Amino acid sequence: MMFGSNTLGNGWVVPADDAAITAAGQLLHAGQIVAIPTETVYGLAADAQNAEAVAHIYAAKGRPDFNPLIVHVRDRKAAEKLGVFNATAQALAEAFWPGPLTLVLPLQPNAPVARAVTAGLPTIAIRCPAHPVMQALLLKSDLSLAAPSANRSGAISPTRADHVLKGLGGAVPMILDGGPCSAGLESTIVAVRDDGWQILRPGPVSSMDIEQMLGYPPLSVPMSGIEAPGQMASHYAPSKPVRLNVTAPEKGEYLIGFGAIAGDENLSATGDLAQAAANLFEALHNADASLANAIAVAPIPHEGIGNAMNDRLARAAVR
Repeated sequence: MMFGSNTLGNGWVVPADDAAITAAGQLLHAGQIVAIPTETVYGLAADAQNAEAVAHIYAAKGRPDFNPLIVHVRDRKAAEKLGVFNATAQALAEAFWPGPLTLVLPLQPNAPVARAVTAGLPTIAIRCPAHPVMQALLLKSDLSLAAPSANRSGAISPTRADHVLKGLGGAVPMILDGGPCSAGLESTIVAVRDDGWQILRPGPVSSMDIEQMLGYPPLSVPMSGIEAPGQMASHYAPSKPVRLNVTAPEKGEYLIGFGAIAGDENLSATGDLAQAAANLFEALHNADASLANAIAVAPIPHEGIGNAMNDRLARAAVR
């Protein structure tokens, strides 16, 4: 099977058809990394059991080794080989899997994952994704896949194949092009504790969604250190300075609008937060590639998925 190469190195961008998914599975079994679409953002996948393959992820991203990775699994049966499910974890998986929810659970003794995946922690982050391409790859390869976002560490997350190509280029042997990601924000991460649950990273599944399903609120205890991806203070950041809650841009700023604030481009002219979330990283990529010297972002409501958007924007603005 022949693929057309990109112009930045040795990577390949190919439509995510059956033949390409089969080839991607072969690369993963050979210890290579592959960029793949999910419903949240594009991920950089490797066999979670293969320590050398996982090291390729950290090297390609320039990711610090204290930052753990999410392992993507086909179903709960596969997940239960990796993490310990109590009643809360079982209820969350039943309600929100497959989908954009990651569970941080106690690591099973002798779990079949490379130590680097968990960054030496006694817990593991696990997700069962809904995207048909990712599901097909998990099925064909019969692997559990460690897969952080397919970008340089700390940079804007990719929601299209060309974002991966521009950010990582030839560091990735294959980029499966499944079109734009539908959710556009990384998964919600929930730590399941003995005495309850706690959101470590907001995302498409809101705290209210979880509370309504479980019937009780999250724990209100301080977080201790890095337990999951997306907790570093500076993250999701463009190369240009970012100013938030802007209603009128200053000279030289690219304004990302929302609702009635039109801007240079608008996340959602109708004020639809789900639409805005799906467009957020694309808009940040566009702003970063523009001739503007800085980026301004209109106010985003702190409700529902708007909380996740504001979390990403706050980290993007840290300098």
